[in-house]
Amino acid sequence: MKQKLDIYYIGGSPCAGKSSVAEILSQKYGLYYFKVDDFLDGYMRAGARKGHPICGKAVRMNAEQTWMREPLLQCREELAIYREIFEFVTADLKRIAWKGGIITEGTAYLPELMKRSGVPGNRYLSITPTIEFQVAHYRKRDFVPLVLEGCSDREAAFRNWMDRDALFAREVQRQCRDKDYYSVINDGTMELEKMVKLVVLHFGLK
Repeated sequence: MKQKLDIYYIGGSPCAGKSSVAEILSQKYGLYYFKVDDFLDGYMRAGARKGHPICGKAVRMNAEQTWMREPLLQCREELAIYREIFEFVTADLKRIAWKGGIITEGTAYLPELMKRSGVPGNRYLSITPTIEFQVAHYRKRDFVPLVLEGCSDREAAFRNWMDRDALFAREVQRQCRDKDYYSVINDGTMELEKMVKLVVLHFGLK
């Protein structure tokens, strides 16, 4: 992937603080903020139309079929979805005309995909939460009951969801070690301001 602009990537797993950090950097440094999650449903539908098998499966599943599965299978298929949609993410990034550079974040930015695309170490990092921090914050989010609506056992579905994300976080951390990318683990004790400073220092933003 050729980078015509300065693009700064934040990957990781859900409920880690990626969006909060990206929003602050966007405002402070005049960067265009591209949030992958805003387009994720569309990317999955595009993948299904193109014949990508896991995207096709995912868009046909209801909440019961999605969340009542074994967490390891959910995690493996989530990783597969991001591999299938990566072409759509990079295509949209290339369409952004913003001279000041881009800050982009999302779980879709797997370290293996960043390395394959030639993204250097000072342009990517991941932020993942501990399982305790993740669960505590998801419990507070209003959208969770809506996501799980239709599940026969919402508490079991929620546990599966949390276990899936914990497995995903560990895989991202493993890939960061393997690909030599910087990884931040948020256990809830680090203030947002300090996390932002870490990211600024890593990216060399001025």
